[in-house]
Amino acid sequence: MVDHETDFSAQIEQFFTSPQFGVVGASSRRNKFGNKIFRCYQQQNKPAIPVHPAERVIEGVDCVASVADLPDEVNSISIITPPQVTEKVVKLAIDKGIENIWMQPGAESETAVKLCTSAGINLIYGGTCLLVVLGFDDH
Repeated sequence: MVDHETDFSAQIEQFFTSPQFGVVGASSRRNKFGNKIFRCYQQQNKPAIPVHPAERVIEGVDCVASVADLPDEVNSISIITPPQVTEKVVKLAIDKGIENIWMQPGAESETAVKLCTSAGINLIYGGTCLLVVLGFDDH
């Protein structure tokens, strides 16, 4: 399912055209990837909104509970969730009209990828990590 040879340059470029970004699976715990991805957006001065059903504030930014609660300016989301959760998130994203999805390594499932493909979503997955693409300073 996962093709590590795929060049996602065009998809990544399109992903970053969004005026705001959602980080689904953001965490207040700094050792978790959901937190690192969110902080990476902050380090790059990219406006991001954390999405987590149980968190209130992450890294000083108000959280929303669901993809459905994201503002309409969010056209791109990063997903850092277990694969079964990713499938639910993708369904919500399709309903919301999200155009670009970046499934971080470990978040992908064959079902989630097929849902994105059939909905015409610009999809990045298969081992390409936002932390590597943007560069992340974990200090």
